[in-house]
Amino acid sequence: MLRQSLIAIGILMLAGAGLAAARGAYAIVPHLLIGAAVFGAGVAWERWRYGVPRAQRPDPQWQATGERFIDPESGALVEVWYDPRDGARHYLRVPSR
Repeated sequence: MLRQSLIAIGILMLAGAGLAAARGAYAIVPHLLIGAAVFGAGVAWERWRYGVPRAQRPDPQWQATGERFIDPESGALVEVWYDPRDGARHYLRVPSR
């Protein structure tokens, strides 16, 4: 829900920049474009950094952190795994019993 809201705000900011430019209010256009870029980059970074919960087990050197949470998009229980070599995190969907 939050992701969709941020995308909608970014799109509204882009539309506002276009409208402001069409009406001659050029002073606000850079602010709206920068704001839209920040929202877009934040949404893209979040998806890249945290990824989507996977179903397959991580490599054997990975360790379970004990963190568990409900994924807001899928509603599935997700467990966090950690790679001590490089600090990467892996999100594993916990199978229902």
